[in-house]
Amino acid sequence: MSTTNSSLTNGVENAKRVAAFTAANNFVQNGYVIGVGSGSTIEYAVERIAERVEAENLKVTCVPTSFQARELILKYKLSLSDLDRHSKLDVAIDGADEVDEQFTLIKGGGGCLTQEKIVAAAAKKFVVIADFRKKSTNLGENWKKGIPIEVVPMAILQIQNKIKEKYGGICTIRLAKSKAGPVITDNGMMIVDWQFDKSHNWSEVHQFIKLIPGVVETGIFFNMADIVIYGTENGQSDIKANTTVLTK
Repeated sequence: MSTTNSSLTNGVENAKRVAAFTAANNFVQNGYVIGVGSGSTIEYAVERIAERVEAENLKVTCVPTSFQARELILKYKLSLSDLDRHSKLDVAIDGADEVDEQFTLIKGGGGCLTQEKIVAAAAKKFVVIADFRKKSTNLGENWKKGIPIEVVPMAILQIQNKIKEKYGGICTIRLAKSKAGPVITDNGMMIVDWQFDKSHNWSEVHQFIKLIPGVVETGIFFNMADIVIYGTENGQSDIKANTTVLTK
């Protein structure tokens, strides 16, 4: 790895850590039930929450969004629960693949979009943590892999056709890297990634796709994020509050 690439990698990891630590320091309190998201940035948040639990004797309970999140909670010896026992969360902390100026998110690059959306919707406050690469003016500016859509396997072709007929772009089945065949989600479903070729009204797009029979969920998180914390290139945190988010 070149010195330049190594420096960029270190800068990105530091930005993830800064964003995650800022969320854990400012939006977690004693007695909280916390939704724990998925992805590479989340481990830093869980690490910091565990440090605070040890240092401050906090009592917190964690609800995971995925198998990965569950393993993180257990790894750091935090109290594990679920939405059956805790249907209302004080805060959910999760990452994003991209965030636009209107606080619309693309999520699901790791394949956990449905669980992530359910947990985020159950929280009084949804805090998104991301490094500087995830910040965009418009969706698609930096994230080029498309919008993930979790689908029932038998409906894939019909879903692909309806999306392409309505909005254009390319819809591809997400294939696994270490096995032959498609990625299978924690729900036993498959994922289609829709690479769009222009900006859209994302609320309308989400509604249209969600109503196609066989669609489980889309990776468009519209009007859900209350707070977005970016880790910047110079190692600082940039906290943005969404003043237009609907009251939950």
